[in-house]
Amino acid sequence: MSDFDEILRQVPVSQLASQWGVDESQVRDGVENALPALLGGLQANAQDPQGADSLVSALGQHTTPVSNLDDIDEGEGQKIVGNIFGDNREQVVNQLGGLGGASGGMMAKLLPILAPIVMSWLAKKMSGQGGLGGMLGGATGGEDVSTRNSQPDSGALFPGGQGAASDATRSPAEAGASSGGAAGSLQDILGSVLGGGSSSGSGGGSGDLLGGLLGGLLGGGKR
Repeated sequence: MSDFDEILRQVPVSQLASQWGVDESQVRDGVENALPALLGGLQANAQDPQGADSLVSALGQHTTPVSNLDDIDEGEGQKIVGNIFGDNREQVVNQLGGLGGASGGMMAKLLPILAPIVMSWLAKKMSGQGGLGGMLGGATGGEDVSTRNSQPDSGALFPGGQGAASDATRSPAEAGASSGGAAGSLQDILGSVLGGGSSSGSGGGSGDLLGGLLGGLLGGGKR
């Protein structure tokens, strides 16, 4: 099973279809288009050193597995989506809605549901590559992450990424060196899932979706 399929299996497609009164196939099509956009947005943020460090820190707040809709905080999902895409959020939703299978309205509802699922999966994946706690320590300079996470949210989730103003970005290798390798691991994981695609046959479109339709909306204008 590919990483992309692993994330797909965590999405409560049946619950969403029942709740929204639509066919499961319509929800599944929307999910398969929306996931690459979210993953590509995270990858664009992780290419900036400050954005990578903030993303690694944020993952520490998403270590709880997601198995159904009750586990998903849509309010938190809205914040994540806003910080990933910034001012381009509405454009991304419109572009995804134009791909067919799911309307822009459904995409607007899907993204904040999928975002916590992706963060939870990414946190688990990072933990499996040496321990998320160690990576968090490297990214925050040894700061106590539990204390940091208890502080009120006073800024952007990924302040160095697409969702906020940032300085000139550096290469993924340079970013990884600046944060104890955490950013490099993020890049490896995100690159792998985006490159692997879905075994159902939809994954081949991920590269086309990110490189063509959404390329300029996922941080391309900042580099």
